[in-house]
Amino acid sequence: MTGQAPPQPPVRDRSRAGRLATPLLSAGLVGALTLALHHRDPHVQGSWGACPTKLLTGLDCPGCGGLRAVNDLTHLDLAGAASSNLLFVLAIPLVLGVWIAWVRRSWRGEGRLLPVAHPQRWAVALLVVATAFAVVRNLPVGGWLAA
Repeated sequence: MTGQAPPQPPVRDRSRAGRLATPLLSAGLVGALTLALHHRDPHVQGSWGACPTKLLTGLDCPGCGGLRAVNDLTHLDLAGAASSNLLFVLAIPLVLGVWIAWVRRSWRGEGRLLPVAHPQRWAVALLVVATAFAVVRNLPVGGWLAA
């Protein structure tokens, strides 16, 4: 076995517009939320609520600082965004690549979102990275990663 997913038959049961609706609506939703974060500054205490994990445990979760990072990016402050949540900033190219692949596969009418073998392993790997990030950012040695 080469580790490649078996070829999927083309999905022809919907029109191209129907197949593209979900990825394009997803991009529209992300765009609208990004615009909201640009205009309502999450750096202001309580402007978007508080992280339940932070409230209950006092610890930063992997997503803590993500809203501030988006706000910083909309103001072209890459250093500020990385300071708020480095994992989020580093994940943006990956997420963008997955979205582009999703649009391309939807355009062509191909089967799965991504033609990868063992998607569960990818999910576990992402969970391990997020958990490791959360642990390190809450240790004294990883204080520079804290939200």
